[in-house]
Amino acid sequence: MRQLLLGLLGRIRRETPAVLGSGLPLMGLALVVVGCASPSLMPEAQAVAIKDRDRALAAHADAIHAAIRQSGNVGALAFLDAKDGRLVVLPGDSPADAWSRYTTSPESGSGRVSAPPVLTFVHRADVPKAPETVTTSVLQQQGALRSSLAALETALRDEHRSLEERLGTVQRELAESKREADASLAAARADLQTSLSSLAEDLAAVRKFMLQTAQLGWLNHELIVESAGGIRKVATASQELSASSARLEETMRQLSGTLAGQLKELAKRLDTIQGKVNKLK
Repeated sequence: MRQLLLGLLGRIRRETPAVLGSGLPLMGLALVVVGCASPSLMPEAQAVAIKDRDRALAAHADAIHAAIRQSGNVGALAFLDAKDGRLVVLPGDSPADAWSRYTTSPESGSGRVSAPPVLTFVHRADVPKAPETVTTSVLQQQGALRSSLAALETALRDEHRSLEERLGTVQRELAESKREADASLAAARADLQTSLSSLAEDLAAVRKFMLQTAQLGWLNHELIVESAGGIRKVATASQELSASSARLEETMRQLSGTLAGQLKELAKRLDTIQGKVNKLK
């Protein structure tokens, strides 16, 4: 293991300046290998598997960092395909981001990549962080959680849109009800104005009728006075005048009856007008 570490460090010294930037992550991978060689509580088979995995990834360090540089991301998930052992690099700004990019890509749906249970997230050369070990199950759980959150957000967005539509419908209905109420109020005001105008006309007609009735009564009184004087004068003159006086009295009685009927009709119209005024109040 020490010989492998010395070989890796010697290779770093021989790299060009452009490749020297990958020295820190490469040293991190080497340190992971050395750390795995120290005594631990894990079973020997598991420790050997971890060493083999890290040793295999260390052999592809240049390709991993080249893919990270080309992507422009903070790092990438790196692993060897469980089917054919080829190197797979999934760029991203975090393990979850890299896995999310992979699961939403066409390559994920085609089934051409078979991820092992444990993956390694390698940071960019200028990020002073050691590689991180993550499990596929945790990444899948995080992906399922993100999918659930996205579905919930979509449902909330749809519900919000539905509420806004219902609010718009209620507002439109309220506006329509207000327009109908305003139209009804305007019609009621117009009817009231028409009724008041009709009442004013009726009152004017009543005043005119009362004036005509008063004039007729005054003329009737004058006529009665004159007739009475003429009758008295004529009665002393001849019997014919008496007969004429009798006929004149009959005429006066008829006129009085007519006047009484007119006054009665006037009283009825006044009662009708008073009823309309009470209804308007």
